Amino acid sequence: MGQSPDSRQIPVVVLAGFLGSGKTTLLNHLLHRSGGSRIGAVVNDFGSIEIDAMAVAGALGDSTVSLGNGCLCCAVDPGELDGYLERLARPETGIDVIVIEASGLAEPQELVRMLLASEQREIVYGGLVEVVDAAEFDATRARHPEIDRHLALADLVVVNKTDRIPDADRVLALVHSLTDGAAVVPATWGRVDPEFLFDCQPGEERIGQLSFDDLYDHSPDDTHGGHLHSAYDSVSFVSDVPLDPRRLMRFLDSRPEGLYRIKGHVDFGPHDTRNRYGVHAVGRFLRFYPQPWPPADARLTQLVLIGAGIDAGALRKELDGCRSDAPHADEHGMWGVLRYVPDPEDGDPAEPSGEEEPLTP
Repeated sequence: MGQSPDSRQIPVVVLAGFLGSGKTTLLNHLLHRSGGSRIGAVVNDFGSIEIDAMAVAGALGDSTVSLGNGCLCCAVDPGELDGYLERLARPETGIDVIVIEASGLAEPQELVRMLLASEQREIVYGGLVEVVDAAEFDATRARHPEIDRHLALADLVVVNKTDRIPDADRVLALVHSLTDGAAVVPATWGRVDPEFLFDCQPGEERIGQLSFDDLYDHSPDDTHGGHLHSAYDSVSFVSDVPLDPRRLMRFLDSRPEGLYRIKGHVDFGPHDTRNRYGVHAVGRFLRFYPQPWPPADARLTQLVLIGAGIDAGALRKELDGCRSDAPHADEHGMWGVLRYVPDPEDGDPAEPSGEEEPLTP
């Protein structure tokens, strides 16, 4: 029933933003600070990706390069996207996350629709990240009024180059007002902690190919001032009492602004004694993955919530309110959860409500 994220589902993050906002700088930063993870990158022009100091394993054609960390940079059009995703998701690549730089491709809205409709069961949507140039934001809105629509669709907004303007707080507040509850984080030089976007794999656990992070010589001032972790908050929740599915869905339906990611697994107790439910939530996107309980594992709910400007105490209190030690299951209690379980027959996700889809028609 369903497919576990543990069975090699690779998150696909869409990186969008207008020319000059700092998308490529942010992507380079992720490559160099991947925490040991191997990143597959789909971009329009890999000439500006900093690969000169890296180990290049060989070329696979004019538009594709295989790097020493298993990173592939591909010049694509929307019709080719699914094929590239299939290639990147092959087990032999060892890739942990795919980042698509949307510049020159379809509208971010259409690109995300393509991902959600992808037939590649090895991938899972990892969120739409919109990069904004703080110094040029007012001028960009004047030239490209569609940026307001892009911000309303984003799961995470990175307000880059905040060090270049004296009124960064004004721009941050304005950007936040244009989002639909997305997390908004300031950045300089595209420095965003990779843990905000994907789970980093410790380098010492790697066997074989190196990642960019292993090859890159980090200098003490590599972050250009500013601690990366200061941009977001992380909340852990553990419970040895099962959660009530109805209460959890009410929490998820009303999750606060700035709560960007939820990951982990849930014990629903008597509602499903055979399975724990893996959770993957990015922005408004939500999926549950039933997974048989490992025989040796304690039956716990373990969740990590990541966001910007979130109230850790309030979130823990709300999750505490989802606990239930009722010995019997509510006959229809799991209906809300099961709507977000992928269909095992065709690999397509269960049809969610408009509130939970990252995009609406």
